Amino acid sequence: MEILFVLFGASFLLAIIFLVFFLSSIKNGQFDDMHTPSVRILFENKQTSETNIENGKSGKRNL
Repeated sequence: MEILFVLFGASFLLAIIFLVFFLSSIKNGQFDDMHTPSVRILFENKQTSETNIENGKSGKRNL
């Protein structure tokens, strides 16, 4: 029976620690930009592609 009190206390302490870290990350602006990370993969980096074409690199590996 005593182990349940220890486990409840440990889980409560762990939950409080996670809550403090979560609230501090919100306060520091970690979750401000919600749109850019989701659409970043949709845009190509055309500058790099054009630079590789100008330098003669096609992106294919010669084996």
